[in-house]
Amino acid sequence: MPTLHYHPGNASLIAHVVLEEIGAPFALEFVDRAQAAHKSKAYLALNPNGLIPVLVDETAGGPGAPLVLYETAAVCIHLADMHPEAALLPPLATAERATAYKWIVWLSNTLQPALIVYFYPERWADDDAGAAAIRAKAESKIAPMLDQLDAELARHGQPWLLGERYSVADAYAFVLCRWTRGFARPARSLPHLRPWLERMLARPAVQRAFATEQLAPPWV
Repeated sequence: MPTLHYHPGNASLIAHVVLEEIGAPFALEFVDRAQAAHKSKAYLALNPNGLIPVLVDETAGGPGAPLVLYETAAVCIHLADMHPEAALLPPLATAERATAYKWIVWLSNTLQPALIVYFYPERWADDDAGAAAIRAKAESKIAPMLDQLDAELARHGQPWLLGERYSVADAYAFVLCRWTRGFARPARSLPHLRPWLERMLARPAVQRAFATEQLAPPWV
């Protein structure tokens, strides 16, 4: 059974939603960021980067040697591949699968890093004024990325990011869009993202993950 090391509302929520969508048994292991548990020796043995999430999958490793995965995109793709019956990714070696990779990588390599700069500007600044300037710049750079997501939904006119069928890309984009809820121009303010966010919130898997992690409104 896989175990997801998580912290409420963090990037681990993406993998948590995917696990709920799959519906197979899994376990959760709370990582207490307030106590710097993600920087502990035990956690760093799982992920030397000290970041959340980590998936420990006993079903995928050999005897006594479970698969240990970090990087949210890798975790989610692995889970989808281990459970093809859930149809959370298109078939291998298809144009649709390549498009899924494109969006998942874009979300993890383009939008997510910009959001990290927004939430942790002090990592790139020497003083409060510099941090404020970096945060403002990050928010301005994220705006056209949200427009890009909105435009993709408008382009194909289908309910989900890849089109007609829900996928891992929706779970990933949903959590990142949720992180913008405090922005001056959040994802929910865009005409095609708003109804898509509402569809996401209506999914039982999302509702279960939110309840388990005890996340409070505003949801998005």
